[in-house]
Amino acid sequence: MEANAASVSGVGSKDSSDQGDVSTGEEKTKLARTIGPGLLLMFIVGDMLGGGIYALVGEVGAETGGAIWTAFLAAFILAALTAFAYAELVTKYPRAAGAALYTNKAFGIQFFTFMVAFAVMASGITSASTLARGFAGDSLSALLDSEVPVIAVSIAFLIAVAALNMRGVAESLKANVVFTLIEVFGLLLIVAVGIAAFGDGSADASRNFEFKDGESVFLAIVGGTTLAFYALIGFEDSVNLAEETKKPSITYPKALFGGLLIVGVLYMAITFIASSVVPTADLAGSSAPLLQVVETGPLGLPTKLFAAITLFALANGALINMIMASRLVYGMSNEGVVARFLGRVLPHRKTPWVAILFTTALGVILVSTGDLGDLADTTVFLLLCVFTIVNIAVLVLRKDEVEHKHFQAPSLLPVLGALVSVFLITQTEGEVIVRGGIILLVGVALYVVSEIFRRREGDEGEIDAANLSG
Repeated sequence: MEANAASVSGVGSKDSSDQGDVSTGEEKTKLARTIGPGLLLMFIVGDMLGGGIYALVGEVGAETGGAIWTAFLAAFILAALTAFAYAELVTKYPRAAGAALYTNKAFGIQFFTFMVAFAVMASGITSASTLARGFAGDSLSALLDSEVPVIAVSIAFLIAVAALNMRGVAESLKANVVFTLIEVFGLLLIVAVGIAAFGDGSADASRNFEFKDGESVFLAIVGGTTLAFYALIGFEDSVNLAEETKKPSITYPKALFGGLLIVGVLYMAITFIASSVVPTADLAGSSAPLLQVVETGPLGLPTKLFAAITLFALANGALINMIMASRLVYGMSNEGVVARFLGRVLPHRKTPWVAILFTTALGVILVSTGDLGDLADTTVFLLLCVFTIVNIAVLVLRKDEVEHKHFQAPSLLPVLGALVSVFLITQTEGEVIVRGGIILLVGVALYVVSEIFRRREGDEGEIDAANLSG
């Protein structure tokens, strides 16, 4: 997950020199509108193609059986339903604030808006923690030819990510470009292995129609969907580029649905190939399932090379999520929404070092107390809560008319999006709900403490949550 760390006030200021074109959603903004359809599409595809597909195919297989693609198809449908909600809201309110903006406009409750922003931030930390556990798994062991202490390596990994984050956002984003190219190359290698396996007859496509023994087809698919959904998140982050996009009311729907379709098709191909090449039991027992595909496939690719590619993919996802989380904490602190000390920056690097340490500390706690599947499920649980609210906000805001034309989703889709999100929340395991609930309680405590400090300082004004980053 990635988001611009917008401040809590000032977005859409009337003193901007960029007048824009109201008819196409180009409202006044202090940011330069330099992003066209192609760049926006690439951003959405790049943001969604994360380390989740590298780490969780086996976990999904353990839930569904060999028909892994069915869980990814269900997750894709859920993502598409919520994407319709985001498409309407971002073209209606083309500002860099995301879910917090929509929540604030729909309900106008300061605490509620804060909790949505906090849930988005927390989902970034749980996502990074998921990838940290994946980093310390089979891929690293294959690269080093020895087992590694998972928790210790996961913590060291998060510290290394924090160090790069602390060095500066420019350095972090340069690393992100390189890592993204590497992970795309890795997925293309899996496609090549699949083509070769089907070509020499070693692939067994029939496994893709086998479900988990002793489980109904429906429950098997549902069991894998929440995990599969983790690999499809990221499309919602693109709304934070609304103020930098040319003609957002026209550009966004095409880029959003185009990007989702590209990633969905690629993931379906990857999961179909993985299940065809490697027996389900072997996939289910691995934290590096795509490495298993390379080892089993006919091309004889160097396993250490693919192990390294997997590690780059996991590092990329963790870095993006921790950048988002730390900048969101900084932005909230800078505007007095949370404690001011969380907004302190390094004098030379100008990076939010306290926010980075705070988010890293939360990540360390999470990787020490949850495994790969639990942390991925916690991420999805938090985002499903946010997506439920966003889908409801679409319907609430139908009465709020704007001057420019915008995309409008068929009314049934946000209703289905909210209902399906709530249904998947009810299917979440109790341990995951408890973990997510504790995280949200931390948010409540942070809000209460911040309110006490704000009132002591005599600042009792309402938060303009429309500019919290989503």
